Amino acid sequence: MTRTLIIIPARMASTRLPDKPLADIEGEPMIVRVWRQAHAAEMGRVVVAADAEEICNVVRAAGGEALMTRPDHASGSDRIFEALSRVDPDAEAEIVVNVQGDLPTIDPALIRSCAALLEAKGPHIATLAAAITEPEERTNPNVVKVVGTPLPEKNRLRALYFTRATAPHGDGPLYHHIGLYAYRRTALERFISLPPSHLEKRERLEQLRALEDGMRIDVAVVDTVPLGVDTPADLSRARQLVKKARRA
Repeated sequence: MTRTLIIIPARMASTRLPDKPLADIEGEPMIVRVWRQAHAAEMGRVVVAADAEEICNVVRAAGGEALMTRPDHASGSDRIFEALSRVDPDAEAEIVVNVQGDLPTIDPALIRSCAALLEAKGPHIATLAAAITEPEERTNPNVVKVVGTPLPEKNRLRALYFTRATAPHGDGPLYHHIGLYAYRRTALERFISLPPSHLEKRERLEQLRALEDGMRIDVAVVDTVPLGVDTPADLSRARQLVKKARRA
Protein backbone atom coordinates (compact mmCIF):
# COMPACT_ATOMS: atom_id res chain seq x y z
CA MET A 1 0.00 0.00 0.00
CA THR A 2 1.32 3.44 -0.96
CA ARG A 3 2.06 5.54 2.10
CA THR A 4 0.60 9.02 2.01
CA LEU A 5 1.35 12.03 4.18
CA ILE A 6 -0.88 15.13 4.18
CA ILE A 7 0.86 18.40 5.02
CA ILE A 8 -1.01 21.67 5.53
CA PRO A 9 1.17 24.78 5.18
CA ALA A 10 -0.03 27.73 7.25
CA ARG A 11 1.38 31.22 7.66
CA MET A 12 0.19 34.18 9.65
CA ALA A 13 1.04 36.90 7.16
CA SER A 14 -1.92 37.94 5.04
CA THR A 15 -2.45 41.45 3.76
CA ARG A 16 -6.20 41.03 3.23
CA LEU A 17 -6.97 38.92 6.30
CA PRO A 18 -4.45 39.31 9.15
CA ASP A 19 -3.81 36.21 11.31
CA LYS A 20 -5.91 34.20 8.87
CA PRO A 21 -5.17 30.69 10.23
CA LEU A 22 -6.57 31.72 13.63
CA ALA A 23 -9.77 33.28 12.27
CA ASP A 24 -12.75 31.94 14.21
CA ILE A 25 -15.26 29.81 12.32
CA GLU A 26 -18.12 28.68 14.51
CA GLY A 27 -15.95 28.41 17.60
CA GLU A 28 -12.77 26.94 16.06
CA PRO A 29 -9.72 28.47 14.34
CA MET A 30 -9.76 28.05 10.59
CA ILE A 31 -6.57 25.98 10.56
CA VAL A 32 -8.16 23.48 12.96
CA ARG A 33 -11.12 23.08 10.61
CA VAL A 34 -8.77 22.44 7.69
CA TRP A 35 -6.92 19.86 9.78
CA ARG A 36 -10.22 18.14 10.65
CA GLN A 37 -11.24 17.92 6.98
CA ALA A 38 -7.86 16.52 6.00
CA HIS A 39 -8.00 14.02 8.86
CA ALA A 40 -11.47 12.95 7.70
CA ALA A 41 -9.98 11.93 4.34
CA GLU A 42 -8.60 8.91 6.26
CA MET A 43 -5.38 8.75 4.29
CA GLY A 44 -2.97 8.57 7.19
CA ARG A 45 -0.86 11.12 8.99
CA VAL A 46 -1.77 14.82 8.80
CA VAL A 47 0.73 17.51 9.79
CA VAL A 48 0.32 21.29 9.93
CA ALA A 49 3.51 23.12 8.91
CA ALA A 50 3.32 26.58 10.48
CA ASP A 51 5.39 29.74 10.69
CA ALA A 52 4.08 30.76 14.13
CA GLU A 53 3.76 29.03 17.48
CA GLU A 54 0.19 30.31 17.84
CA ILE A 55 -0.84 28.11 14.90
CA CYS A 56 0.93 25.08 16.34
CA ASN A 57 -0.67 25.62 19.74
CA VAL A 58 -4.27 25.62 18.49
CA VAL A 59 -3.72 22.55 16.31
CA ARG A 60 -2.13 20.62 19.15
CA ALA A 61 -4.90 21.68 21.52
CA ALA A 62 -7.38 20.10 19.08
CA GLY A 63 -5.41 16.85 19.05
CA GLY A 64 -3.52 17.43 15.83
CA GLU A 65 0.17 17.38 14.89
CA ALA A 66 1.96 20.61 14.03
CA LEU A 67 5.52 21.83 13.76
CA MET A 68 7.26 25.15 13.34
CA THR A 69 8.98 25.76 10.03
CA ARG A 70 11.20 28.59 8.88
CA PRO A 71 9.30 31.87 8.52
CA ASP A 72 11.12 32.92 5.35
CA HIS A 73 9.96 30.24 2.91
CA ALA A 74 9.15 31.63 -0.52
CA SER A 75 6.27 29.23 -1.11
CA GLY A 76 4.04 26.62 0.47
CA SER A 77 5.92 23.93 -1.46
CA ASP A 78 9.16 24.90 0.26
CA ARG A 79 7.40 24.83 3.62
CA ILE A 80 5.92 21.38 3.12
CA PHE A 81 9.27 20.03 1.97
CA GLU A 82 10.94 21.23 5.16
CA ALA A 83 8.15 19.63 7.17
CA LEU A 84 8.41 16.40 5.18
CA SER A 85 12.15 16.18 5.73
CA ARG A 86 11.70 16.60 9.48
CA VAL A 87 8.64 14.44 10.20
CA ASP A 88 9.55 11.64 7.79
CA PRO A 89 13.37 11.51 7.73
CA ASP A 90 13.38 7.84 6.73
CA ALA A 91 11.36 8.61 3.57
CA GLU A 92 8.54 6.20 4.36
CA ALA A 93 5.88 8.39 2.69
CA GLU A 94 5.79 7.99 -1.07
CA ILE A 95 2.99 10.48 -1.73
CA VAL A 96 2.78 13.95 -0.19
CA VAL A 97 -0.50 15.88 -0.37
CA ASN A 98 -0.41 19.66 0.00
CA VAL A 99 -3.75 20.88 1.38
CA GLN A 100 -3.87 24.66 1.57
CA GLY A 101 -4.51 26.05 5.04
CA ASP A 102 -7.32 28.34 3.90
CA LEU A 103 -9.80 25.65 2.78
CA PRO A 104 -11.93 25.14 5.92
CA THR A 105 -14.84 23.50 4.11
CA ILE A 106 -12.95 21.28 1.68
CA ASP A 107 -14.63 17.95 1.06
CA PRO A 108 -12.34 15.10 2.19
CA ALA A 109 -13.35 13.25 -0.98
CA LEU A 110 -11.52 15.88 -3.05
CA ILE A 111 -8.31 15.16 -1.19
CA ARG A 112 -8.69 11.45 -1.89
CA SER A 113 -9.49 12.12 -5.56
CA CYS A 114 -6.31 14.13 -5.98
CA ALA A 115 -4.02 11.55 -4.41
CA ALA A 116 -5.71 8.71 -6.33
CA LEU A 117 -4.31 10.07 -9.62
CA LEU A 118 -0.84 9.00 -8.53
CA GLU A 119 -1.87 5.36 -8.28
CA ALA A 120 -1.26 5.20 -12.03
CA LYS A 121 2.19 5.31 -13.56
CA GLY A 122 3.05 8.47 -15.46
CA PRO A 123 2.15 11.63 -13.55
CA HIS A 124 4.65 13.22 -11.20
CA ILE A 125 2.12 15.61 -9.67
CA ALA A 126 -1.68 15.55 -9.37
CA THR A 127 -4.15 18.36 -8.88
CA LEU A 128 -7.84 19.22 -9.35
CA ALA A 129 -10.06 21.39 -11.52
CA ALA A 130 -13.75 22.06 -12.06
CA ALA A 131 -15.60 23.24 -15.16
CA ILE A 132 -16.30 26.97 -15.08
CA THR A 133 -20.03 27.69 -15.00
CA GLU A 134 -20.07 31.42 -14.15
CA PRO A 135 -19.46 33.62 -17.24
CA GLU A 136 -17.50 36.24 -15.28
CA GLU A 137 -14.98 33.62 -14.15
CA ARG A 138 -13.95 32.97 -17.74
CA THR A 139 -12.18 36.35 -17.92
CA ASN A 140 -11.26 36.80 -14.23
CA PRO A 141 -7.45 36.68 -13.87
CA ASN A 142 -7.84 35.56 -10.26
CA VAL A 143 -9.48 32.36 -11.53
CA VAL A 144 -6.59 30.24 -12.78
CA LYS A 145 -7.44 28.06 -15.77
CA VAL A 146 -6.06 24.63 -16.60
CA VAL A 147 -5.43 23.96 -20.28
CA GLY A 148 -5.35 20.20 -20.61
CA THR A 149 -5.84 17.35 -23.02
CA PRO A 150 -8.40 14.67 -22.10
CA LEU A 151 -7.04 11.30 -21.00
CA PRO A 152 -8.80 7.97 -21.62
CA GLU A 153 -9.99 7.84 -18.02
CA LYS A 154 -13.23 9.71 -17.35
CA ASN A 155 -12.91 13.23 -15.91
CA ARG A 156 -9.17 13.31 -16.19
CA LEU A 157 -6.82 15.66 -18.01
CA ARG A 158 -3.12 15.91 -18.60
CA ALA A 159 -2.15 19.52 -17.92
CA LEU A 160 -0.45 21.35 -20.77
CA TYR A 161 -0.54 24.83 -19.25
CA PHE A 162 -1.95 26.93 -16.42
CA THR A 163 -2.91 30.55 -17.04
CA ARG A 164 -4.75 33.57 -15.71
CA ALA A 165 -5.91 34.34 -19.24
CA THR A 166 -9.08 33.01 -20.88
CA ALA A 167 -7.87 29.79 -22.47
CA PRO A 168 -8.12 27.74 -24.55
CA HIS A 169 -9.81 29.68 -27.33
CA GLY A 170 -12.86 28.31 -29.11
CA ASP A 171 -15.88 26.27 -28.16
CA GLY A 172 -15.73 23.95 -25.19
CA PRO A 173 -15.35 24.03 -21.43
CA LEU A 174 -12.86 26.06 -19.44
CA TYR A 175 -11.51 24.60 -16.23
CA HIS A 176 -10.98 26.39 -12.93
CA HIS A 177 -7.82 25.13 -11.27
CA ILE A 178 -8.13 24.10 -7.62
CA GLY A 179 -4.89 24.64 -5.70
CA LEU A 180 -4.57 21.26 -4.04
CA TYR A 181 -1.62 19.07 -5.02
CA ALA A 182 -0.37 15.54 -4.52
CA TYR A 183 3.30 14.89 -5.27
CA ARG A 184 5.36 11.80 -5.59
CA ARG A 185 8.06 12.37 -3.01
CA THR A 186 10.75 12.29 -5.70
CA ALA A 187 8.82 14.88 -7.71
CA LEU A 188 8.56 17.26 -4.76
CA GLU A 189 12.30 16.91 -4.14
CA ARG A 190 12.95 17.68 -7.80
CA PHE A 191 10.50 20.58 -7.85
CA ILE A 192 11.90 22.48 -4.88
CA SER A 193 15.45 22.12 -6.25
CA LEU A 194 14.50 24.11 -9.35
CA PRO A 195 14.78 27.90 -9.61
CA PRO A 196 11.61 29.87 -10.42
CA SER A 197 10.97 29.52 -14.14
CA HIS A 198 10.30 32.09 -16.84
CA LEU A 199 6.57 31.42 -17.25
CA GLU A 200 6.09 30.91 -13.52
CA LYS A 201 7.33 34.44 -12.89
CA ARG A 202 5.31 35.88 -15.76
CA GLU A 203 1.98 34.25 -14.79
CA ARG A 204 2.77 34.15 -11.05
CA LEU A 205 1.85 30.46 -11.01
CA GLU A 206 4.28 28.13 -9.26
CA GLN A 207 3.04 24.97 -10.99
CA LEU A 208 4.40 26.19 -14.31
CA ARG A 209 7.90 25.53 -12.95
CA ALA A 210 7.12 21.82 -13.02
CA LEU A 211 5.71 21.87 -16.55
CA GLU A 212 8.64 23.88 -17.87
CA ASP A 213 10.98 21.27 -16.43
CA GLY A 214 9.13 18.48 -18.24
CA MET A 215 7.21 17.10 -15.29
CA ARG A 216 3.78 15.62 -15.89
CA ILE A 217 0.76 16.97 -14.00
CA ASP A 218 -2.54 15.09 -14.20
CA VAL A 219 -5.83 16.70 -13.25
CA ALA A 220 -9.00 15.18 -11.84
CA VAL A 221 -12.09 17.11 -12.92
CA VAL A 222 -14.45 17.39 -9.95
CA ASP A 223 -17.89 18.91 -9.44
CA THR A 224 -17.19 21.75 -7.02
CA VAL A 225 -14.55 24.35 -6.20
CA PRO A 226 -13.84 24.49 -2.45
CA LEU A 227 -14.05 27.91 -0.85
CA GLY A 228 -10.65 29.51 -0.34
CA VAL A 229 -10.65 32.13 2.39
CA ASP A 230 -8.65 35.21 1.37
CA THR A 231 -10.85 38.13 2.42
CA PRO A 232 -13.28 39.07 5.21
CA ALA A 233 -16.13 38.35 2.78
CA ASP A 234 -14.76 34.84 2.18
CA LEU A 235 -14.52 34.30 5.92
CA SER A 236 -18.14 35.34 6.38
CA ARG A 237 -19.21 32.89 3.68
CA ALA A 238 -17.20 30.09 5.28
CA ARG A 239 -18.91 30.72 8.60
CA GLN A 240 -22.30 30.52 6.91
CA LEU A 241 -21.39 27.26 5.16
CA VAL A 242 -20.23 25.64 8.40
CA LYS A 243 -23.32 26.82 10.24
CA LYS A 244 -25.54 25.46 7.49
CA ALA A 245 -23.73 22.11 7.51
CA ARG A 246 -24.24 21.83 11.27
CA ARG A 247 -27.97 22.33 10.88
CA ALA A 248 -28.26 19.74 8.12
